[in-house]
Amino acid sequence: MGVKRLIQAGLIAGVAFSLAACGNKDGSTSASKEATEKNEEITTGSITAVGSTALQPLVEAAAEKYQENHAGSTINVQGGGSGTGLSQVATEAVEIGNSDVFAEEKEGVDAKALVDHRVAVVGITPVIHKDTGVTNLTKEQLIDIFTGKITNWKEVGGNNQEIVVVNRAAGSGTRASFEKWGLGGAKSIQSQEQDSSGAVRKIINETPGAISYLAFSYIDDQTKTLSIDQVKPTEANVATNDWKIWSYEHMYTKGEATGLTQSFLAYMMSAAVQDELVSKMGYLPITAMKVERDVDGTIK
Repeated sequence: MGVKRLIQAGLIAGVAFSLAACGNKDGSTSASKEATEKNEEITTGSITAVGSTALQPLVEAAAEKYQENHAGSTINVQGGGSGTGLSQVATEAVEIGNSDVFAEEKEGVDAKALVDHRVAVVGITPVIHKDTGVTNLTKEQLIDIFTGKITNWKEVGGNNQEIVVVNRAAGSGTRASFEKWGLGGAKSIQSQEQDSSGAVRKIINETPGAISYLAFSYIDDQTKTLSIDQVKPTEANVATNDWKIWSYEHMYTKGEATGLTQSFLAYMMSAAVQDELVSKMGYLPITAMKVERDVDGTIK
C-alpha cells in the first residue's frame, strides 16, 4: 500500500474513532440516548393526588418543588378527605390516594390491590375558641363533650359558655383518627360538618364556645389547643406515643407505582422533603418515631 493510501486510511480511522468517542462523551450513543429518553418519560407528564386535607399542605409544597426541578411535569394535588382519596385511587380515577387511615379501615375498598407509601406522621389535637377558659381535659371529659353529655364549658372548669361541636365530614381520615384514638372509638354527636381543615380552623377561631380537632400541620398562632390528661399535643409526645392521637400519612397507589408517580413518591422520601419540609410544616418524619403502630393499634 502506498504512503498516500496509508495516510488516507489513517485519517478515516481517526475520524471514525473521534465520532465514536464524542458519541460516548455527550450521551449520543444509542444506550445513552435510550437512558435519557427513559428518564424524561418518568419525570414528565401529569398525575393527580387526591384525598387527606391533613396531608394536602405537605404534598402541595413537595409538588411545587418537584415541578421546579422537573420541567414538563405536572402534579395536581386536591383535598376531599381520605375516603375520597382511597376510593378514587382504587378505581384508578387518580394516580395517588392520600389518606390519614389505613386502606384496610375503609369499607368498600380492596386494600390488597393498593400499595401503601407512608411519607410522614401527623399529630391531631382538640382545638377550641380562645375564650373558653379551659386548657386541659381528661379523656373522659373529651369523650363526654363530643358525645353530647357535657354541653357547657363551666362543667369542665371553664366559662359559662355553651359548647359548639364542629366536626369533619364522615369521609375524613382526620375525623376517623380522632374518634378512634381520641374518643376511644365513640362516635361524635351530629353537628355541623366541614369538608376541609382550613374551614374548621376559621370557624373555631371565630366562634365562641367552639371545639373541634385539627392536624398539627394546621395549627397557627391564633389556634388554641388542649392538653389531654395533662399531656400536651407536641411532636415529641407523638414520637413516644405519650400523645396517642396521631396517624400515619399514607400515599396509596393502585399496584406498584410507575413513571412519574414512582418518581414523585421517591422524591417525597428524599432529604429535600423529609429534612426540609416535613418538620417545618408540622409533620414528623417516619424516622422520628420511637414506636410503630399497625392497623389494629398494636404498638411495637
